[in-house]
Amino acid sequence: MKTISINCLNLKGKQFLYLSVIIVFSFFTSCKNKAELEQHEKTTENKEYAEFDWFNYKGKDDVFNTIEKSENEYYNPILAGFYPDPSICRVGNDYYLITSSFAYFPGLPIFKSSDLVNWKQIGHVITRKEQADFSKMGVSRGMFAPTIRYNNGTFYVICTNVEQGGNFIVTTKDPAGEWSNPIWLSEIDGIDPDIFFDDDGKVYITHNGPPPNNETKHDGHRAIYTWEYDLENQKIVSKQKLLVNGGTDMAKKPVWIEAPHILKKDNYYYLICAEGGTSYNHSEVVFRSKNVLGPYVSYENNPILTQRHLSKERPNQISTTGHVDFVETQNGEWWGVYLACRPYEIDYYNTGRETFMLPVTWKDGWPTFEKGNEAHPFTHQKPNLPESLEVIPSTTGNFEWNDDFTSDKLDYKWVFLRNPKDSIYKLQDDNLYLKLAEENIKEIASSSFIVRRQQHQKFEASTKVNFSLTNTSQTTGLVAFQNENHYIFIGERLNKDGDVEIFVERNALKQNEGKPEIVASKVIKSKTDDLFLKIEGNIRYYDFYFKLSKDENWIILAKNIDAINLSTEEAKGFVGTMLGMYASNSHFN
Repeated sequence: MKTISINCLNLKGKQFLYLSVIIVFSFFTSCKNKAELEQHEKTTENKEYAEFDWFNYKGKDDVFNTIEKSENEYYNPILAGFYPDPSICRVGNDYYLITSSFAYFPGLPIFKSSDLVNWKQIGHVITRKEQADFSKMGVSRGMFAPTIRYNNGTFYVICTNVEQGGNFIVTTKDPAGEWSNPIWLSEIDGIDPDIFFDDDGKVYITHNGPPPNNETKHDGHRAIYTWEYDLENQKIVSKQKLLVNGGTDMAKKPVWIEAPHILKKDNYYYLICAEGGTSYNHSEVVFRSKNVLGPYVSYENNPILTQRHLSKERPNQISTTGHVDFVETQNGEWWGVYLACRPYEIDYYNTGRETFMLPVTWKDGWPTFEKGNEAHPFTHQKPNLPESLEVIPSTTGNFEWNDDFTSDKLDYKWVFLRNPKDSIYKLQDDNLYLKLAEENIKEIASSSFIVRRQQHQKFEASTKVNFSLTNTSQTTGLVAFQNENHYIFIGERLNKDGDVEIFVERNALKQNEGKPEIVASKVIKSKTDDLFLKIEGNIRYYDFYFKLSKDENWIILAKNIDAINLSTEEAKGFVGTMLGMYASNSHFN
């Protein structure tokens, strides 16, 4: 608005009144034009973005509807969905738990609890690109098997970035805040590192690695090593020391000894490890020694945790148990967290490897899991701890979760595949705006893709999207995703006639050589920009729905689409299915 300068002393009566009206009118006209301009600029800018109004997720598993759970019991898993390789530590009366995250960003989710049952996510360990760059990594690369520990006021996470630098340590004083940049451990050749603080002040890093001198005796032959670490100078100060070669009994050709953790109790050092590989033959074994550097003796009743000997035909089964970490409560109880799966057919599961928990008892100087080698229960008596008074969103059982995008930052449940570009999304006007990227989910790239975990075998996931398509390469919608070659997507596109088409696309590498297949489509002759989409999972088969307004009934577009391509067995790798929102400028290029 231009400044108007007037000598009011030379004006009288109506002249002054008329001029006053003109000035006021000019002022409001200018403000209106400015507001319209700002709105125009915002509208123009948002044409590059798909507008998502909300996202809803609802778990509907039969097992949680049929099993009776008392107020004194908790559900297993304690973290449902893709939360593998758990590690846990206690600080005072609080417990902290982290899991693997592979190439998803932010990485290494961290949870806090006061009762070991109600877990609140407080952030992620990997939140900056300078900590880890996943840009060109496959989905199941990146962050493998972290360990979290606390010592003298500092939290430590040690982990493996399998394609960028190897093993590293990050630290913080506040686990809900920012963590340091990595301290790289270039000497270590292997994965699954553990950091142990001995009571004499010495620190040891233990890990899985190739057999001594790379002399492999059989397929899957691995070993466990340790090094002394100088905490003050942040470097390894010893030669590598072999602790376990091969596993519990070399005569039986043990495979994939890994995920070591050292703890000390009653003047013994205990070395717990996974053995058997992280699939159906997974197990947990334990060794002990009077000296931290060994020799370590295998427990005669190993494994202390496994399900591999049980019938694969049993109902409601929990399988692939292993990769354990122990914690002692302030009341002297011991508990173990571990990964396991809930298959719907033999070794087929879409939910990924999840975090479970059972009590540990000590007998004759050895730790044993309660019911460790029996069929694992979905409910168990809670730890002897005061129940959390904080209202925490559930991480297990059948629950409903909704995000209206009214916050100024994304909920911790949302993650990206690989490090996102800075402009990939924005939260504005109580909506999530997702930019249509030039990349797409069929390539190893940072596409416009925001997802959360599928945490149930039976579920509903739905959203509302608003976008005006302008060319036949664009799409926006809702996806169930395992990797670039294994996903199912419901979205909208323009067909060759310029009509809007709602479609379901399925990608399964084995079945159609990695070429996505349109399994259902429907042309919408007249529609508003608003589109409601829903995926309804029913164990192995998923249904796909849409509607064009809030008050309409859902319209089925595709029913009983085989989602076995979303299982880890089909897709390979180590992750579970992710559900969320996707937008691309190049999906049909």
